[in-house]
Amino acid sequence: MTHELRGIFGARSIAIVGASADPAKRGNQAIRKLIADGYDGDIYPINPKATEVLGITAHASILDVDANIDVVLVCTPASSLPGVLEQCGEKGVPGAVVLAAGFSEIGSEGAAISKLTLEAAVKHNVRVIGPNTNGIFNLHNKMNLVGVQDVEPGNIGICSQSGNMMLSFVTEARRRGGLGFSSYVGVGNQLDVHLAEYLAYFGEDEDTHVPVFYVEGFEKGREFLDTCRQVTQKKPVVIYKSGRTEAGQVAASSHTGSLASSFALTSGLLRQAGATVVSQSDKILSVAEGLSKLSIPNGGRVAVLADGGGHATVTVDALIDAGLELAKLSDDTVAKLLGLLPPAASLQNPVDVAGGTDDNPGCAADCAEAIMADEGVDILMIIGMYGGFATRFNPDLLDAEIETSQRLADLVATSPKPLIVQTVYNALRTKPIEVLKSSGVPVFVWCEPAVQCVAELVNYAKARSRNAESPLVRPDGPISGGTALLTTISEEGRDAFYENEAKDLLGTYGVTVPKHFLAKTEDDLAQVSGELGNGPMAMKIVSQAILHKSDAGGVKLKVSGEAELRENFQAILSDVHDYNPAADIHGVLVAPMAQSGIEIIIGVIHDPMFGPVMMFGLGGIFVEVLKDVSFRALPMSEADAYEMVDEIKSRKILEGARGALPVDKTALVDLMMKVSQLALAHPEIKEIDLNPVILRQDGYDVVDARMILNSKGH
Repeated sequence: MTHELRGIFGARSIAIVGASADPAKRGNQAIRKLIADGYDGDIYPINPKATEVLGITAHASILDVDANIDVVLVCTPASSLPGVLEQCGEKGVPGAVVLAAGFSEIGSEGAAISKLTLEAAVKHNVRVIGPNTNGIFNLHNKMNLVGVQDVEPGNIGICSQSGNMMLSFVTEARRRGGLGFSSYVGVGNQLDVHLAEYLAYFGEDEDTHVPVFYVEGFEKGREFLDTCRQVTQKKPVVIYKSGRTEAGQVAASSHTGSLASSFALTSGLLRQAGATVVSQSDKILSVAEGLSKLSIPNGGRVAVLADGGGHATVTVDALIDAGLELAKLSDDTVAKLLGLLPPAASLQNPVDVAGGTDDNPGCAADCAEAIMADEGVDILMIIGMYGGFATRFNPDLLDAEIETSQRLADLVATSPKPLIVQTVYNALRTKPIEVLKSSGVPVFVWCEPAVQCVAELVNYAKARSRNAESPLVRPDGPISGGTALLTTISEEGRDAFYENEAKDLLGTYGVTVPKHFLAKTEDDLAQVSGELGNGPMAMKIVSQAILHKSDAGGVKLKVSGEAELRENFQAILSDVHDYNPAADIHGVLVAPMAQSGIEIIIGVIHDPMFGPVMMFGLGGIFVEVLKDVSFRALPMSEADAYEMVDEIKSRKILEGARGALPVDKTALVDLMMKVSQLALAHPEIKEIDLNPVILRQDGYDVVDARMILNSKGH
């Protein structure tokens, strides 16, 4: 629970089990760091063979400490942990940070120690961070149990399944300046406390404006998503999920013991929960910095103020690639800029000052004030070489540049609109740039990271609004007709629906399903014209053993008249028998030929980490070839469904490419929501596969439908 973690991170008394006089030992390093940083809480070295460590009185055991202890740092081997936790419980210590490895990750012997450790933790109500962690810190509490040096306090929190990634963040922040951290936790094996609880802690921590998570695998994925949806209503959450490739997933699993899942699936679900998912590790800190410092914009209209055409062009290209909108400046703003800039200046967005700031840095602030006042602008980017005019042109400009930076900082403090700066001189850490950074203005060397920060800021604002305004849709419960059908299938000992049954269940939940007729014998075909009419028909084998019907010769198209129906019925049975002599034949499904349109797939799977998940993408053969799909966790909102459709790369095909008519997106979303309700009402259905569904301007046809139950573990 978060109040327990608050007590651990805000500890006012710390016991070091395994305290040592050896400077190479963590039990020595931790105490030295606490002393060096001026930690003003109580420190209790625990070592039965020492009377003092680093000048502090040592105790033989936790039980010998005659005072309350908030957290214990355990520096002793794994085998000692159950006994240490027993003492913690007897003493009433609420939390332990365990450094030792040698638990489940090493096999059966370690797993046995893990079991005893967890039993002791639960029995005595001691929350365990780790084991196999490199520690925690809370720089605002001056509690650094990691020992990392020269870390500045700030507002970015870190939760990582890799200690090296934390070191990368800390080193990069020190190099760039203007960045600091609130708390850090290395989660280790997550024997007790898991990722969702750490996220809840960071969500409540006032010192943390943006939590950053480096994740290799989720053990309680659905709980994390639910927590993330709540936290992102208050603050951004940045996540980097490693293991995107098959090889990467194997590496992650062997390192953390966690089950890795499809990156596309995980990314879609995290974004649905409002998280900012970063796909390049060198961009994590840049994005976190931007989100931690920039105010939330009202929209995504971006204005660019540049002192060079090259940077302006690169920035505009990056903005368009990111799906952002260039703001259209008002006539009043253009008139103001005309009075501020030389005749050669470009007054339309992007605004190029054409040397107007070279000898007058204050002109940059004048232009920024004019642009930020424009109601058609949501975000301003200053691009080029700001902060380097004194370096490049005239050292006497330095004071004017510093004053200009202060004006820009004051503008940010009084305006609700975000301001972000990109300058080639950022790496030189000039005084004007340091003024901006110290005032909370993010500054970058390159255009693309700056644009990515803007894009993620806009995406976060949209996600927060979407989740606040569009509720998740849950069913009232299963419909009786659907329950009866599932009971019949289960009583027959089957774990899969016949296609006609799957379509009947869809119809029960309001899905528009084409008329169909199941012919179990050739003579049944005499009823087809009365049931379905005389148009051309599609005929498909109905068999649990035949998954790919076309490969087995189990599909015949454009069949007209009873004679052709009978002829093709026999051909289907013959071809299927040759393909699989042992296949069960339930019959042949006959349905009118579907009208032409765009083939898509809608599927539902039960992911082992995240539970029920819907998939959407282009269907037919394309789903396996292009893999252009999107994912959302169920339950989902209508807004989620629309985003799923807009998220696939080939969405323009649905919008009517090359003169084709656009599909009925409203009908498509309605279908997706009804399938969602069906899946949630019947969790015993493990898989739903509608492929293809043919979309048209006036609706859709569910051409094929498969459903599989949980009963036999498919």
